[in-house]
Amino acid sequence: MQVAELDSGPGAAPAGAGTRLSGHGSVAKLERAVGAVVEIPAALLVVAEIVILFVGVVARYGLRSPLVWSDELASILFLWLAMLGSAIAFRRGEHMRMTALVARASVSQRAFLDLVGTCAALGFLLLVAWPSYEYAYEESYITTPALQIANSFRAAALPIGIALMALFAVLRLWREARPGLVLGAILTVALVMAGFWFAQPFLRQLGNLNLIIFFVGLVGACVFAGIPIAFAFGLSIFGYLLLTTHTPLMVLVGRMDEGMSHIILLSVPLFVFLGLLIEMTGMARAMVAFLASLLGHVRGGLHYVLLGAMYLVSGISGSKAADMAAVAPVLFPEMKARGAKPGDLVALLSASGAQTETIPPSLVLITIGSVTGVSISALFTGGLLPGLVLALTLAALVWWRYRGEDLGHVKRAGAGEIGKTFIIALPAIALPFVIRAAVVEGVATATEVSTIGIVYAVLAGLVLYRHFAWRRLVPMLVDTACLSGAILLIIGTATGMAWGLTQSGFSRTLAATMAGLPGGGATFIAVSIVAFIVLGSVLEGIPAIVLFGPLLFPIARTVGVHEVHYAMIVILAMGIGLFAPPFGVGYYAACAIGRVDPAEGMRPILGYLLALFIGLLVVAAVPWISIGFLRGAAG
Repeated sequence: MQVAELDSGPGAAPAGAGTRLSGHGSVAKLERAVGAVVEIPAALLVVAEIVILFVGVVARYGLRSPLVWSDELASILFLWLAMLGSAIAFRRGEHMRMTALVARASVSQRAFLDLVGTCAALGFLLLVAWPSYEYAYEESYITTPALQIANSFRAAALPIGIALMALFAVLRLWREARPGLVLGAILTVALVMAGFWFAQPFLRQLGNLNLIIFFVGLVGACVFAGIPIAFAFGLSIFGYLLLTTHTPLMVLVGRMDEGMSHIILLSVPLFVFLGLLIEMTGMARAMVAFLASLLGHVRGGLHYVLLGAMYLVSGISGSKAADMAAVAPVLFPEMKARGAKPGDLVALLSASGAQTETIPPSLVLITIGSVTGVSISALFTGGLLPGLVLALTLAALVWWRYRGEDLGHVKRAGAGEIGKTFIIALPAIALPFVIRAAVVEGVATATEVSTIGIVYAVLAGLVLYRHFAWRRLVPMLVDTACLSGAILLIIGTATGMAWGLTQSGFSRTLAATMAGLPGGGATFIAVSIVAFIVLGSVLEGIPAIVLFGPLLFPIARTVGVHEVHYAMIVILAMGIGLFAPPFGVGYYAACAIGRVDPAEGMRPILGYLLALFIGLLVVAAVPWISIGFLRGAAG
């Protein structure tokens, strides 16, 4: 994104470079044309997945006649959606990366680091291109059980998606107006790769010390340099396998495929699209209006409304960015009019984002279920109370901070107004409970239930709220594919890293170390809290879970910690890290959505982070908060 902004500005090229600028214009047109060709099928794939899964639910639960091919077809299309979405995210510059340090650099330094990130990503794509082709070819010998077609039709998504991302990387470098900067970035990446290649004989003698070199040193250097997280993971595991082992590199592509195409993860794009629908149809606005009429006259009332709205919206969208984008624009103008400081608003928005990480259908909950085997239904049931506990600790701090607020100019809403806003908001408020009931009662799986929510939201927008912007539908579908591709590529490369760690024996060593900590389960939980706060601030929740979940959850069971209880602790700890400055990227996302300078929220958020940490300790100390309802259901 930085490169595009620098290129498009006036005077980006030196005088006399008209021919070169003309060439850059042609490259930009080519990039847009290829982008359009990729976006159209990606949008259609989102629609196809929604239709296939919803028809599957109707056939199985409504008609008692299951479609044996629906999940298989959905899985085939899902890998294509993931790879085309990754290509769209690459073209837009929307792959997740850590920018806390890059943002402090000068404009020219940021431009150079952006080009280094592009070159590093291109290097990984070129390295993995041939193994991905080999993998797709090998899959041609496998026939799918229901549809009886070659599995290469699905696996071909990997080399084609990789080729598209590589093409977009080349086009991005080609249209850069400063060839010297591009050449410098290419040489920098090439020299680093060459250095590792020539160090191969030395590296092979180091044994498991290579884990630190590649999975700590190289990953850390790439992430802090602003290289997208997915490609940082990919470069580290590719380099580790190529330079220190004799493992065929096609195996890495297989592990990426396994991580990205797990059928449970299909709920990621569907819940992302559901979140966009909630905002577009006005359902989020209706919920916020009801809460504001109920609590707007109380000291700090709109702050309580923000907490409550984030709690309810999180139960719908599953995406923190979608949650904040739905709530902040509705509440912030009125809160500022009442004298609230922008820094405090964005601090509370960030804290409420961390607070709601466990509320179903959180994407992190779904990811935990997919990589650890923990029941999605149990996670959905166990996630409600921990979020409420953290909401109460935040509310206590809001009460303290705003106990002297002057509300002389605020008019209290009457019973009639409250009742009217409640009736309007009722369909929106009911949606989280519809979603949870559908999973718990067995109407739909955690993957399929999102389609029920989508159909519900479409009908509510068309019939009840009469607010459905058809012109926004295609951009929303493309945005869904883009965000999903960015998330799923991280999961794919992180799955490769996790496999590499397991094969090296690191998982056994870690298990023995953690299981041998004095103090048993209590010490294990304490160490996990600290570790995942740090991991959450650097990696975000999903990649951290994919990387370390399969290693740590079996240890939790060994030391007597219930897996659902442990999941809640881990998620809340990562949420605190994700929204804690200076490294937490969630905090900067909240600042961008609230249009507030990040510096303004640094001090106010400290109190909220302390409140969140206290709430986390309460959840960790009282397992019943996470698993009490599970036992009740079992009984």
